[in-house]
Amino acid sequence: MADTQQVDESTGAVQDAKAERRAARFAKRIAAFAKEHGGAEGHLEYLGQRGARIVLVGADGGWGDVVTPTYAIAEQAVKRAGITVHEEFDGEFAAKVRTGPYEWKRMAGIQLGGPRNA
Repeated sequence: MADTQQVDESTGAVQDAKAERRAARFAKRIAAFAKEHGGAEGHLEYLGQRGARIVLVGADGGWGDVVTPTYAIAEQAVKRAGITVHEEFDGEFAAKVRTGPYEWKRMAGIQLGGPRNA
């Protein structure tokens, strides 16, 4: 008797469909952010096994991020959302970010009067 091996080719198609659905959900979140902030631009960062982070900066300077399970899903999501994606988070792009009192308080608290790094 010869050994036979069945290959389930539908598994790849199922995974592709699942990734597309995830990308569509992330694209909705990105589009909602863009609508709320008068437009948006982004930057993708690879997080290793954790996936990828999409850093979003709105036209009004508001910012946020979305973490996706894979870099490929992040790429699909920003493409579907139709936002401009920067290759680097350089000074020009970073200058668009507007921080509020919360961020300034947290940054100052870490350095002034925050817990010591002993």
